[in-house]
Amino acid sequence: MKMIDVADKERTSRVAVARAELRCSKEALKLLNEGRLEKGDALAAARLAGIMAAKRTPDLLPLCHPVLISGADVEVAADEVAGVVRVEARVHAIDRTGVEMEAMTAACAAALTVYDMMKRYDRGMELVSLRLVHKSGGRSGTWDRGDEAARSSAQPATTPARGSRKMPR
Repeated sequence: MKMIDVADKERTSRVAVARAELRCSKEALKLLNEGRLEKGDALAAARLAGIMAAKRTPDLLPLCHPVLISGADVEVAADEVAGVVRVEARVHAIDRTGVEMEAMTAACAAALTVYDMMKRYDRGMELVSLRLVHKSGGRSGTWDRGDEAARSSAQPATTPARGSRKMPR
């Protein structure tokens, strides 16, 4: 094993977007959307947890370079009709290596925070998806998940819960 040497790479603007979905019962999602969870505002906690996780990614993943993150944004929205909580994490840095792992760690931590805050109401929740959907910058340039646009148009509109903005799909 080794940590890749990035010293000869140029510092460039790098962006990564990751998404996660947490499948939940409609009853638990109703409580979440109504702000009636005993632990408090799970959506706000999830957004904060995601940002914190992005900043701490090298502490969790042993071969991941520390990256000076310029910005991070995590959106969390509950869709009662589909029975899912959707998370989107965007991370930006100007550095020698990408921020894909930071974005994926942020999305995962946000989804797990919702799980933690709702487990009393639904022990059967599942983190059903965690994926990179976009990256830009660096030698390899821009990459987009090809099937994401087609799949997102078939998804029902996400109903933003308390304090959460609607995520563009």
